[in-house]
Amino acid sequence: MELDQHAEELASALGVDKEEVKSDLQNLLQYSVPLDEAKQSVRRKHGGGSSGGSDGAPSTKRIADIDPDGGNVSVTVRVLTVGTRSIVYQGDEQTIREGELADESGVISYTAWQDFGFEPGDSVVIGNAGVREWDGKPELNIGASSTVGVESETVETPYDDRIGGEADLIDLQAGDRGRTVEVRVLEVDSRTIDGRNGETTILSGVVADETGRLPFTDWAPRPDVKEGASLRLSDVYVREFRGVPQVNLSEFTTLEALDDPVAVTDSAPRLKIGEAVDAGGMFDVEVLGNVLEVRDGSGLIERCPKCSRVVQNGQCRQHGEVDGEDDMRVKAILDDGTGTVTAILDRDLTEEIYGGTMADAMEAAREAMDKEVVADDIADTLVGREYRVRGNLSVDEYGANLEADEFEETDDDPAERAAALLTEVRA
Repeated sequence: MELDQHAEELASALGVDKEEVKSDLQNLLQYSVPLDEAKQSVRRKHGGGSSGGSDGAPSTKRIADIDPDGGNVSVTVRVLTVGTRSIVYQGDEQTIREGELADESGVISYTAWQDFGFEPGDSVVIGNAGVREWDGKPELNIGASSTVGVESETVETPYDDRIGGEADLIDLQAGDRGRTVEVRVLEVDSRTIDGRNGETTILSGVVADETGRLPFTDWAPRPDVKEGASLRLSDVYVREFRGVPQVNLSEFTTLEALDDPVAVTDSAPRLKIGEAVDAGGMFDVEVLGNVLEVRDGSGLIERCPKCSRVVQNGQCRQHGEVDGEDDMRVKAILDDGTGTVTAILDRDLTEEIYGGTMADAMEAAREAMDKEVVADDIADTLVGREYRVRGNLSVDEYGANLEADEFEETDDDPAERAAALLTEVRA
């Protein structure tokens, strides 16, 4: 049903102007308020009370059969996780609950716009829940027109091991909510940002466990979040930046300092390039590949002193004409037969590859009267050789980039690796 039709039906039922109702709905929908909740808000505004929130009786469905276009639904489910977070809604802060529900057919995310009192492990019947599409999947919206009751018998699901949200870092995905992790803080910095309530101090850094490492942000800085601390963090949520999951601590996250240090891994998972790219981004990953090409924009470059973007012909894309600051980098295309990725090396790694300092490179460029001689020398060193690269992989519309922390030529015997691969294939 189009917005005009919803507005017309509401206006007719409430006896008010259709355009006013439509404007009210549009204002709410632009903040991602579910349509049924938006309609309820408009009803209350115009004194229409709560008349059900959907245009027909909700149908009872299994999770696997829920479709964003199918109208409101009723479900009988097991609560897997419950997270709490505050958002800005119609200009005001509002606390919501969110997490995952399951039945025998599948798992679905939900947002509850008030506290219905259910906890992880509870079996409940939810009536008249709205359905919207979120990140390409259906999500339940449980609001003022919904009902929540206790189910007399436990809802059996194949997902009971996920009750409570206990997770290793390697298993976290963007969109996860109400998760609990045990981690050690490897790095932490305090910084001030321009938040929704003005200048806000936050903590950010890196946490780890024995399965991997991830960046984190603590939006309500806690003194116990310090380098070296081993912590149990309950009710964290996961966001994504350029394909990389990031652990977020809200004001509702609870923290417990652990007496025993959390074991952490010193190694990164080694993946084929194709596998890593298909994963959509990883914070700490290792790949092997042959350098096919050193891309333009390698060698000596200039960066904007304000935003660090690469300056071309004295122009920054964001700040216009600037006096660029000298820097060095390498953008090398790696291929392992399953995919390609651009490995990006910072100044320190580039100087190692070049075999000299940036000052040496600038002197060579002056003598040749051409900056490209530096990139050419780097290409002569790299192209055709195999390298092990460890770093943070991001994937976006421009391709896959691996910001390298480590970059070294492999010393593996290609014949031995080929034999091992044949053995694996024949097994």
